[in-house]
Amino acid sequence: MKFTDILKKVIVEQSRMEILADKLTKPQGEKKAILKPEELFALIVADPESKVQEGVDIDNFKGKFNVVKKVGPYTQWLIKQYLSLVPNINGEPIDKTENEQLYKKYLNNERTQFWEDLYKTTEDLKKFHRFKNRLPQDLRDINKLSINTLFDNVKDFSLEKTKASAKEKEEAAKTFIHPGAELIYDGPNWVVTKVSDKGQIGKDAACFFGGYNEETRWCTSAPGLNWFDRYIKDGPLYQVFNKSGASASKTGLPSERYQFHFPSNQFMDINDRQIDLVKFLSDTAPEIKDIFKSEFAKGLTTPNGKELTIDYPRDATSKYVALYGWDDLFKNLNRDIESFDFSNHSGNQLLMKFPKELGEFENLQTFFVENALDKVPEELKGMKNLQFISLPNNKSLKELPEWLADLPELIALSIKGTPNDIVIPERLKKEFTNNGGRVWFVHND
Repeated sequence: MKFTDILKKVIVEQSRMEILADKLTKPQGEKKAILKPEELFALIVADPESKVQEGVDIDNFKGKFNVVKKVGPYTQWLIKQYLSLVPNINGEPIDKTENEQLYKKYLNNERTQFWEDLYKTTEDLKKFHRFKNRLPQDLRDINKLSINTLFDNVKDFSLEKTKASAKEKEEAAKTFIHPGAELIYDGPNWVVTKVSDKGQIGKDAACFFGGYNEETRWCTSAPGLNWFDRYIKDGPLYQVFNKSGASASKTGLPSERYQFHFPSNQFMDINDRQIDLVKFLSDTAPEIKDIFKSEFAKGLTTPNGKELTIDYPRDATSKYVALYGWDDLFKNLNRDIESFDFSNHSGNQLLMKFPKELGEFENLQTFFVENALDKVPEELKGMKNLQFISLPNNKSLKELPEWLADLPELIALSIKGTPNDIVIPERLKKEFTNNGGRVWFVHND
């Protein structure tokens, strides 16, 4: 078992839910709590993309936020809508400084109405999440909408819809805009679409863009099979079309097309054969190389955004490095990352030079680098939360810096597989013994 696999069992992280609850439901100094716990919970579960532990009665909140497994992307918007309610009489805002009692009375009325209508807002958010790609570009940002303007823009959509109409498919052949999918790039030579809807409407889009398993051999395009469900649960499917190519007879879409699925590291041509993604984006379709950078970066870490694992050169993140470089990788990483795990399995000598951005990851707790270092990065110096460092099989690592002993939370240090003559400062040796209260992993065990 990897050193980091063991560490993950003992690292306790404060979840986004706990941070949100502390910030909003507990007094902050002399300021009162912004929300009651039951109010925050109701707003979270009103977000259709939030996930709550199976079997929990959401109408009977017990005061435990640990039942929330995922805070949806619309929760902050819902909180903002609730907190920004303005009491009014016949549309005229009430001035609190002139009549505080009247202000409180009508604010209470506004909030009562908000809670009564919350289920309607949830339905509108479901429509927005499914059909936002069909809205004008300036209306696809939920933060630019109010509850009323959200309703106005989605009221004509129906959640009952599971299939695109023949007219919509005909239009999609020309515009690449299909229900259940999003057009993310339309350039001079290439088009990129994205399917992220996990329901039937998303599957219908994947089947259309794949030519119903007739124009391609993509398993996600087979209408009667469940391969789409298996892939989409891990992340979106991207379709890439060459606009200059011939059109296929069934859908009218360009015959030359590709499908990318970053979580499974699959980048397939129409015959469902793996392409060289680095070569493709660098040589064949450089037009979309930068378009994909932001999409690529979204999948660099684990879903909770806290861990980065790189299996070089085999995984998708390695491809990102090959396309955009190490410096760009670190610029795009979530600064809240807590675990960095890099293993070099290329069979070649690789000496990583970390950019200065590494020092910005103040929450880093675990740092693992195998077969890719000749020195411990200076950027780790002064990191207050770093608990575990493992540097196995780094044959070019000649010495350890004394400042490692000054890392206040460091409790484990491993250099297993490094040269026997590696220079280890005496103070570091003294610190990392059982008697010194820290754990030393002997490097030649």
